[in-house]
Amino acid sequence: MLLSRSAIKLMINWTDEGVVLSARKHGESATIVTLMTRDNGRHSGLVRGGGGSRARGIYQTGNLVSAKWRARLSEHLGIYTCELLKPNAAELMSERLPLLALTSSAALVERLLPEREPYAETFFSLTALIEVLGGAGDWVPSYIKWELGLLNQLGYGLNLNECVVTGSPDSLVYISPRTGCAVSATAGAPYREKLFDLPSFFITKTANPSIRDIETGLRITGHFLARCARDADAGDLPRARARFVNRISRDSLK
Repeated sequence: MLLSRSAIKLMINWTDEGVVLSARKHGESATIVTLMTRDNGRHSGLVRGGGGSRARGIYQTGNLVSAKWRARLSEHLGIYTCELLKPNAAELMSERLPLLALTSSAALVERLLPEREPYAETFFSLTALIEVLGGAGDWVPSYIKWELGLLNQLGYGLNLNECVVTGSPDSLVYISPRTGCAVSATAGAPYREKLFDLPSFFITKTANPSIRDIETGLRITGHFLARCARDADAGDLPRARARFVNRISRDSLK
């Protein structure tokens, strides 16, 4: 059915860049695509014909796209028309662990960020992380620091500058699972079994963190991300993150 001129004038639209977080089939040929956009936050829209072979290549998790969104009213799902800017998914397809990290980060953003609220810092940190995943070297510490950054963007940042008990910045070796604050060796000694060890690469530029620090770091960020999800009534953390963490653990045993 053709829209009247008055209806066309009332259409709401914007153009933005976005990272594909997910694409879910809708009906016979359409797809509901969720993007993490630069200026419009986590935002979903309907892609007509999104189930076709050409479109599937565009709407792979992690791809960077130029998106046009339009709707009759702002609260409507709306329609997306997108052009591929960078095929990040294809570039990582042959790399199992980076691909798992990509799907984990995208799933966390989709699960934890409120819909349609601008989070430009999250968009830029996600695109920066994806660049790191496609590079050489040990990127796993960068992924964990990305999760720390996501916690900060969501208002759950850890305080690692000083001991929560003494106020001193010296000898910080623990993190309180209750407050997310650092604890010094002396202040934390009586409660050692109830505290997280503080991975050194959380507060220093450690070149090659040990696998123990890596696993501890993922356990810490997972603990606070799960708290964030509970507080937001977002359920459990996405399975994609668990698959990534489990793969890290399996690789460390080889």
